[in-house]
Amino acid sequence: MEKRISPARAITGAITLPGDKSISHRYAMISAIAEGDSRIHNYSTGADCHSTLGCVRALGIEVEVAGTEVRIKGKGLDGLRAPAADLDAGNSGSTIRMLSGILAAQPFLTRIFGDESLSRRPMQRIMRPLAEMGAEIHAREGKFPPLAIHGTRLGPIDYTLPVPSAQVKTCVLFAGLFAEGQTSVTEPVASRDHTEIALREFGAELSTGITPAGRQITLTGRPHLTGRELVAPSDLSSAAFFIVAALLVPGSQLTIRGVGLNPTRSALLDLLTAMGAKILIPKLESRNGELVGDIVVQHSELKGGTVEGALTAALIDEIPVLAVLGAATEEGLTVRDAGELRVKETDRIRTVVENLGRLGVEAEERADGMVIPGRQKFRAGEFDSFGDHRIAMAFAVAALRADGESVIEGAEAASVSFPEFWSTLARIAG
Repeated sequence: MEKRISPARAITGAITLPGDKSISHRYAMISAIAEGDSRIHNYSTGADCHSTLGCVRALGIEVEVAGTEVRIKGKGLDGLRAPAADLDAGNSGSTIRMLSGILAAQPFLTRIFGDESLSRRPMQRIMRPLAEMGAEIHAREGKFPPLAIHGTRLGPIDYTLPVPSAQVKTCVLFAGLFAEGQTSVTEPVASRDHTEIALREFGAELSTGITPAGRQITLTGRPHLTGRELVAPSDLSSAAFFIVAALLVPGSQLTIRGVGLNPTRSALLDLLTAMGAKILIPKLESRNGELVGDIVVQHSELKGGTVEGALTAALIDEIPVLAVLGAATEEGLTVRDAGELRVKETDRIRTVVENLGRLGVEAEERADGMVIPGRQKFRAGEFDSFGDHRIAMAFAVAALRADGESVIEGAEAASVSFPEFWSTLARIAG
C-alpha cells in the first residue's frame, strides 16, 4: 500500500493513542496462566498483540475481544492445553520470545512460527537459558523459527543476560513461574520493567537488587496468580512519532493523553528535553503500578546529541524516528552501541540510512550505529518501509517537513503496532 504525505503547516490538537504494545503482550500472557477472569482495557490494536491473543486462544484459553477491551478467562499455571495446530506469532518477536518461556514448562510439544520477517530473526538468546532450565528446543538451522518446544518440568536458574533484552528477561522469568524454587535474572543494563510490575500486580513474589554484574530480579516459582482488571496506558513508543513531528514542524503544539511514563521507558523524554525540547507533563498518576501522564509538546530548536551505552538500550525502538529528528538539529545525532538494530524486523541501521539518503539527508552507516549531521534540509522523496512498521512511521514523520509531497511504499506495515497511525497523523497534520 502506498501513502502520499504532504508537508504540514503545523502539528496541533489533542490525541489519545492505543494501548502500550509491550504491556498488552504481558497482560495477555499472564492473564492466561492466572486463575480467574482478567479484563484488560485499552488493549493494543496492533497486529502483534492480536497474534499473542491468537496463540493464547489456541492454548485452550477463552478470549473475548470487544474493541479495545479484552477479557481472558485464565486457567492457572497448569491449565493450558496442547494446541491443535502450530502457533502463529505473525510478525511479533515479542510473542515468540516471551511466550516460549511459558511453553517450555508445558507437558506437551508446541511448534511456533511466524511470517517471513520473523523467520529471519535469531532465537538463540531464549533457547540457551530455557535449555539450561531443562527444556528441549529445536529451531531451523539451530537458531531461526519455527521453534519446536518440548516442554518439561523446569528447574530454577540464575542467569546473566549477555546482552540487555527485556524480551529475553521476560522469557526466563515466565519460565521461572513454573519452576520450584527461585529463578534469578541479572541484566547488565536495566531494561524496561513492565514484566516485573505486571507479575507483582497478578500476585507473584518478586524482588530486585543491584549486584556487581548489574540489576538482579529474583522470582519465587509456583506463585498463585489471580486475574485482574487492568488498563494499558497509551504507548510511549507510538507517541514518539507524534512528539518528533511536533518538534520538527514550526508552529506546532500537541497534547497526547494518558501516555505510559514508566521510568525505564521515559529516557526518550529525558534525551529530548536535554536537547532543548519544550515538553511538559501537566498530569501524572499511577495505574496498575505504571506511571501514566499527559504530554504537551511544542516545536523547538534542538541542539542534537549522542545516544550510546545504556541510553541506546533504553531507546532501541525510538532510534529510527530520532535519526530523522537528528538531521534537523543544530549538532546532529550520533548513535552507538545499537547493533541490536541489525536483527529487528529489518536491519534498521541500513534501512534508516537508505531512507535518509532518499530524503536528501547525509548519514554515515556504522557497524553498530550511525552518524547524522545536523542543519540538513528534507527533500521530498519515495521512501520504502521494507515491511517494517517503525521505518514506515518514522519516514512519514520526516515527510511532514519535506519540500513537497512524498510517498511511503509499504505503508501497511504500520498496522503491526499501530493501525490508526495514518488517520491520527492526518488529523493532527491537517
